[in-house]
Formats: sequence, structure tokens, C-alpha cells
Amino acid sequence: MKRFVTRSTVEGTVTAPSSKSMMQRAVAIASLGHGKCRIDGITGCADLFASIRAAGVLGSDIEIIGSSLIVNPRSNPPGDTIDCGEAGLTVRMFAPIAALYDYSFVFTGSGSLLKRPINMIEEALSQIGVQCTTENGFLPMRITGPAQGGQLNIDGSVSSQLLTGLLIALAHCTEPSELIVSNLTSRPYIDMTIAILQDFGIQVENRDYHSFYIAGGAQSNLSNYYVEGDWSGAAFLIVAAALAGTAEIKNLSSSSSQGDMAIIDIVRSCGVDIKQHDNSVTIDHSILKPFTCDATECPDLFPPLVALASACPGESRISGVHRLAYKESNRGDVLVEEFVKIGVPVRKEGNDLVITGGKVRGGVAHSCNDHRIAMALAVAGLVSEIGVTIEEAQVVDKSYPGFFEDLHNLGVEVQ
Repeated sequence: MKRFVTRSTVEGTVTAPSSKSMMQRAVAIASLGHGKCRIDGITGCADLFASIRAAGVLGSDIEIIGSSLIVNPRSNPPGDTIDCGEAGLTVRMFAPIAALYDYSFVFTGSGSLLKRPINMIEEALSQIGVQCTTENGFLPMRITGPAQGGQLNIDGSVSSQLLTGLLIALAHCTEPSELIVSNLTSRPYIDMTIAILQDFGIQVENRDYHSFYIAGGAQSNLSNYYVEGDWSGAAFLIVAAALAGTAEIKNLSSSSSQGDMAIIDIVRSCGVDIKQHDNSVTIDHSILKPFTCDATECPDLFPPLVALASACPGESRISGVHRLAYKESNRGDVLVEEFVKIGVPVRKEGNDLVITGGKVRGGVAHSCNDHRIAMALAVAGLVSEIGVTIEEAQVVDKSYPGFFEDLHNLGVEVQ
């Protein structure tokens, strides 16, 4: 499916979707609880449905009622094959959880997930008595538990998602565990995991991000959990207003542990009038100036930040590009290739993306099967001369199915 976004003025109010990362974590933790849990504030997306499938194969019964999920943990016999679709968090988080069972599971996936390395899962689980085999470090993967807990060492340089899964799983082992982590990236995502575990009554001791102590024997019986809005998806709406008008984005908690809330300070550094309230953000466009930032700890902000930089006259620089190699695409290379197609000079310099902004010609570009690339191109279309056509734009369903509708509700011309 193609989408065409032309030069537009942004004005209006929209509600940010629920946090994809928090929804998936909540489903995983609730599926290990000791009673039914109602998860409210749900916005459906492909990645969430992948986690629901995974929890279902592990034996939970999950019912979707409007914007809520009812999770009845371990109410059914387990299945044997977990289809993760293209959800990287699902495979890396649910692999340690599946290892809790005295059972054998096969993890499969599709599309870009088949090209994303998972050898770190194999290396980690083997340290706690789990049999884990992959196809030369890629899916499919077979896991046979049960996990024993104890001490293990992992490298956190590629992704923090496996650490999230291990923290959840080890909390449910009978004995205590210690996780020693080197080169940890995306610390805010670990803060999020620990915060959600705490909401469910499960404690993790964070020892300055170098090690984590987990007592084990978790007994969560939380009956209700509310998922807050998604700063990752909202970042595109915030940038859209910064480029082309005014907007209010609701359902964004000012006390969130989400690292992508960093978008506020970065947009403000460009000269935009942006105000943060308890549960919303208001943005007023003004004359833009180039910016420099480090997105190492919030790599999902790279795409909206490139769109922002495309309209800032001068040279902007975003550090941390090494974090983009194993996303839905090789996101650093794709941002260069696709934005150059629409007339925005973007180049790599070492660990930086350098964008020369001020003029977006427009034209035809491709999502490269990456939801965040599709959204970034659409936002750049707002200030383009001839509009931007995004090929395979339906990929936004992975995280934000209502994205183009929300742009339209803000007055953007979307075809």
C-alpha cells in the first residue's frame, strides 16, 4: 500500500497510542501471575498480538474486550510453537519465560525477524541449565527448560530486550539469581521493565546497571494494570507539529520511565515552543535551528529526529548510529538512502548521522519494511515541495496502525 503526504499545516488534538513496549511487558508478566489480570488502555498493533500469541502458547487464556485485555495465566496446557511474527521484543523476552517450563518450545518468526541475530539468547540460557539451539544464531530456535536460576553473564551491547526477559523470568525461579551485564545499552528500557515488575509487586535490585539481583519466588496477583501512552509513536506527531503548525498530544505521562520522552528536550533545543503537562504535550511551530544530540539510549528516536533535522536550516548531528544495525531494517543505512531520495542530504560520519536540512524536495521513497522509516518519511512530507510517496506504508501496523488517521485528524493531507 502506498501513502502520499503533501505539504500541510498541522492543527488539532490527538491521543497518543498506548506504549507498545509497556503493553508487551505487561502481557508477559501477567501471564506468569497467580490470578486474572485486567490490562487497560490497550491499542492493538502487530507486535502486541505477537506477545499475546506467545503468552497463549505458554498456556494463558487472553481475551480482548475493547481497549482491555483479560489475562488468565496458565489456564491451558502449553502448545509447542511460538510465532513471533516480526516482533523482536517478543522473541527475546519470551524465550527466557518459555525456559521456565519443563517443556520444549520452538520459536519462529517472519520477515525481518529472520535476519536479526539471537545467538545471545542461546549463550545466556545455556548458563542456567536450559537447552537452546538456533539456526546458526538465527530463528528458528528450540528451547527446553526448566531454567535453574543462579548467576549468569550477558553482553548488553546489541539489545536490552534479552535482559528484560531474563529479569522477568528469573523473578519466577524458585532460587535467587544475579545477572552480570556488560556494555548495557538502552538503560531507560530496563528502568521501564523494573518499574513494571514493581507495579506487579516484584522487586529487582539494580546495582548501577552492572548487575541485577533477583530474589526469585515471585507471587504477583495484581488484578488491574493501566498502560500509559507511547512516547515512541508520539515523537512523530510532536515533530509533525514542530515542523508545520500546532497540536496537543494527549495520553503522554510526564512521569513516564520511557526513554523516548527525550524528544521533548531535543525539539525544544530547535527553538520550538513545547510545553509538557501532566498527561499531554502542546507544540507550537517556530523558526527552526539545527541541533546536536546523542540518541544512543533512545535509538527509536532516530527516524523522527532525521525528519526534524530535514527542516532545520543547517547541519544537525545525531550520535549513536551503531544502535540501528539490527532493527526492522539496517536503520542507519536506510535513513540515509530513503531521505536522499526525497532530496535531504544525509550521511554517516563514524557513529553519527549528519543531516543538512532546510529543504525537502519530496518524491518516492520506500519503508524498507520498517514502521519507523514509513512514519519519518510521512512527517518529512509535511514540509516537502512536491509531497512524499511512501511505498509499503502499511508497515506502520507493526506499532501504530492509526498513524495516518491521526495525521489526517491533525489536518494533514494524506492519500
